Amino acid sequence: MKRVQLTVHGRVQGVYYRASTEQQARALGVTGWVRNLPDGSVKAEIQGAVQDVDALTRWAHDGPAAARVDRVDVRDIDPVENDSRFEVR
Repeated sequence: MKRVQLTVHGRVQGVYYRASTEQQARALGVTGWVRNLPDGSVKAEIQGAVQDVDALTRWAHDGPAAARVDRVDVRDIDPVENDSRFEVR
């Protein structure tokens, strides 16, 4: 089990980044959340099997077609118990 916190910088708001992240997360079977930040970036926490979290982290570096990702900050954090779904906040 692995959990990471991602902060995605670039043109990532108003381009369906959060909805696309939710779609990818559900397809991979990972849990957590994604939300917009006031500075224009997107923050997410993703938890699941190592290979699935790594796959979503790789996807986050590109995002949906309309996004322009400049940088993704990735930080390993402690897994959360009873995290059972992925949500857009």
